[in-house]
Amino acid sequence: MKVTRWKEAKQYPAKNHFGMVGFRLQGGDASQTQNFWVGLSQFLPAGGAEKGASPTEKVYVVLEGEVTIVTKDGETVLGPLDSCLLAANEERSVNNRSNNIARMLVISPN
Repeated sequence: MKVTRWKEAKQYPAKNHFGMVGFRLQGGDASQTQNFWVGLSQFLPAGGAEKGASPTEKVYVVLEGEVTIVTKDGETVLGPLDSCLLAANEERSVNNRSNNIARMLVISPN
């Protein structure tokens, strides 16, 4: 078993994100996962991620606050414990349009 304590979680850079700090919880330099990694994204008010796509699918789980996910199908606001699956190569942007910090768990294949 590999435990990552919050106080020891390391920040990681996330390309095309702004007003956001990401922490690696498992995978990457946090642990040796074979199939996936887990991160925690903290979005400041007006923070987010520019429009883009990933070659792998992703799951977002909002833990606190709310984020707006924009895809070609429109906008969806996710609140606490709401989640979404983004397919591989599905374009999306992420926006925190509130005045509160939003925290979101990110789960993605390696």
